[in-house]
Parts: sequence; C-alpha cells; structure tokens
Amino acid sequence: MAANWNRKRPVAPPTNLWRRRGFAIVAVLNLILIFFNLSYIPYRDFYLQVSPGLVHLYDPIKGIRPHPETTLYLDQVQQLERQVSEFGLVSPQVAESLVELRQFSSRLITENPFAGADKNHTLGKIAAEIRAQTGERFTRAAFERFWSQDYLLAAGWQPSLQFWNAQIRPLIQTNYERGIDRFGRSTDYFWLLDLPFVLFFAVDLCTRTLAIRRTYPQLTWLEAVLRRWYDLVLVLPFLRWLRVVPVSLRLYNVGLLNLEPVQAQIHRDVVIGFALELTEMVALQVIDQIQSGVQQGDALQWLFHPDSRQPYVQSHSGDEITALATRFVDLGVKDVLPQVQPQIEDLMQTSINSSLKQIPVYDQLRHLPGLGHLPGELTAQLAQSLSQTVYGGLSQTLSDPVVVASRDRLNRNFQEVLERELRHNLQDIQALLVDLLEDVKLSFVQGLAEVGIEEMVEEAEQLHRRISLHKDHRPVPLIRKGE
Repeated sequence: MAANWNRKRPVAPPTNLWRRRGFAIVAVLNLILIFFNLSYIPYRDFYLQVSPGLVHLYDPIKGIRPHPETTLYLDQVQQLERQVSEFGLVSPQVAESLVELRQFSSRLITENPFAGADKNHTLGKIAAEIRAQTGERFTRAAFERFWSQDYLLAAGWQPSLQFWNAQIRPLIQTNYERGIDRFGRSTDYFWLLDLPFVLFFAVDLCTRTLAIRRTYPQLTWLEAVLRRWYDLVLVLPFLRWLRVVPVSLRLYNVGLLNLEPVQAQIHRDVVIGFALELTEMVALQVIDQIQSGVQQGDALQWLFHPDSRQPYVQSHSGDEITALATRFVDLGVKDVLPQVQPQIEDLMQTSINSSLKQIPVYDQLRHLPGLGHLPGELTAQLAQSLSQTVYGGLSQTLSDPVVVASRDRLNRNFQEVLERELRHNLQDIQALLVDLLEDVKLSFVQGLAEVGIEEMVEEAEQLHRRISLHKDHRPVPLIRKGE
C-alpha cells in the first residue's frame, strides 16, 4: 500500500524539458502576480511604506485614487508650512489657515472619510496620537488645540511639524476612495493584466490537447481535454488562486518542485478516511444481515435445511453439518488417534494401576518374591490391548456399512431433535442473538474509534517497510538461472 504512494515523477524528453520549464516559470510569475493582487488591498499600507512607487503604479489597476477630503486636508497643512516660512507663525495668513485646519479637523471627525476604505482603525489611531500629543481627553478639543497659535508657540513649530509629518501624515496618506462599476462592485482592472497569461495558457492547453488527440486517436476531444483537466483552471477568469494546483503540478513534472511527500500524505489521508468508512460500512452491513436473518428465523432454516437455500447461496450439494461431523470423526479416528495412542496407553495404564491398588490381593501379589514385576507388566499389556482393541474396533466400525447407516440415522435424529428444541425456545434465542450482535456492532465501532484507523495504516506501512528492507538485504545469487 505505502509503496504505491510514492510514484516516480514522469521524466520529460530532454528536447522538451527546457520548453516545459519555461512554461512553468511563466505560470509561476502569473501565480505571484495573482497572490500580490489578492494581498494588495489588505496590505496596501505595508506596500505604501515599503515601495510607494509600486503603490502609485498599481492603484489605478484597483480603481484606487486619493480621497479628496483627506488630500485637501494635507494640502492645507502644506500651505500652512509655506505661510509660516514666508510670514512667520504670528501672522494673519497663518491664523486664517489655522482656522481652516480646525474646520477640516472637525469635518474629519464628524464625516469620517476613512469609513469608505474600511479604515476606521486608522482614524482611531490618528485621534489617539493627537490626544497623546496635546494632553486633551477628547479628540475634537485635541485638534482645536493642536491647530492654534498658542499651542504651536508653546510647543514649538518645528517639533509640532515633525510630529505631524512622522506620526499623522503617513496615516492620513493611507486613506483612499475606490471607484464603483455599473454592477455596484469595486473597480478592478486586474483582468487586463491577467488576460495575456490566460491567452498564453489557452494556446498551451490547445497544443497539448491536440498532441494527446494525435497520440490517442481513439479519444474524443473532450476526453483529450480531460487528460489535462487541471490546466483548465489556468484559463478560468475567476477563482484564480486555484491556479496553485496546476502550477505546482507543472513544476513537479519538470523537476523544479518535489511534491512526493505531499502526494504521499494526501494519499495516506484519503486511504485512512476511505478505509474507516468502508470498514464500518461493510462490517455493520454484515452484522445487520445476520441480525435480520436471526429475527426472521431464516438462520435456523438455512442451517438445518440446506435444500431450502437459494441456488446462488448454496455452492455445494449436501448437508454441511453432517459432512462436517463425519469429517471430524474420520479425522479423529484415522489420523489423530494413531499419533496419540502411546499417551492413551500411558493414561490407561495409570488408571488401571490406580484402580488395582485399591484391591488388597493386588498389593499382596506385588510383595511376593519373583512376582513384583508381574503386576506392572500385566497392566501395561492390558492397557495396550485395550487401546488397540478400541482403535481397531473404531476403525472397523467406521468402515462397516451397518454402522455407517446407524451413524447417519443418529445424525438425522439428533439434528431433528435439536431443531425441534431450538424452535421451542426460538424467540428467547433470537432475542439473545440480536442483542449479542448489537453489542458486537457497538464494540466494533468503539474499537475503531479507540484504536484508530490511522494506527492500522501506520502498522501496515511499517510492515511494508520491513518487507522492502528485507528485499533490499536479500543476497543476490552470483549466477542466475539461465545465465
């Protein structure tokens, strides 16, 4: 079983190996692009910190553009920086800009432009940073104080600006808004990037299908396509993450990825699950059929009346019970008794000695001069004669037609009497047997649950490994037959 799990990797011809590896590498690149696309929205903030240029290029593909409110807020802060540099912190222009920033901050808290991008946690983090910086308990009051000339003069313009650029600006820059298409879904143009790969895979699939069709002309076009069923996933415009299956298989086929441990584990898990279900199903079905036969009385009829069995059930003619009884008697008399006859003689001699010792004359005879050994010889001869007589009588009896006929009548009478007595107590016996079989079912299922089919499979694997090891260490003859 375990030996079949680790099948060898198919070996490609050298002329096609590099071409197939090139196809596999293209598939890997497409798979990397797919997983990057799947991770882009959840991890856009990370990509923005690591590679802002990449985010700037990929945002249009996902229909992402800067949010107008937060962008206007950041532009107003930049305008404040220019005004402070040009006019100083204490000036009418700066005071007017600070008023606008306080208004922007109030709208930021009230309207929450971060909700559209599902970034409420970002707004919460901004509020926490502002409160910690200003020492205010409420977010609105914290923004009011932060964008005031008194605070900026007391805390210092440069430290406050450094705090803003380091802690607040990066958080606000992560906000965005995303377009909606006519179907009410978020805009996504990734299919335009994926389309060249899909066309590439479609051409490859058609080429492979045509090659299979030429190699096996008896196959239909559908059967030829299904020979490479996993490549169909490569041309599907949905569930693109499933392409990991055909890509892994392609890498495995060209020797760039070792899937044998994974394949063995998958086969093992399938075998474990299938074996458990099959074992329970077969065992319970057999026990249920036996229970049904016992409840309906078919078992007794089937046992004592072979002629009533259905033709496809009765594979041999005759009465199996009578045949078994006859066979056991013949086996015991003709084969077993001759081999144990010495032990029978010893037993009979011991029994005769024990019986004769209870007779006073026998004990006196043993003490007479010259006759001490006579009782032992007599008992030995008597035991041997009795055993030979009994064995000879049994052998002659079994070959006597009259005895055989009497034995057959005895068997029939015994069977009839046994059946009659069983029928008198049939209901009690049936109930006991049904209960017994029900206990067997429960014990069987519980035993499987306790022992576990996985342990059985593991034991089978160990046996296969021992067999393989034994074969590997078996001495090889120097000269083989026929050489």
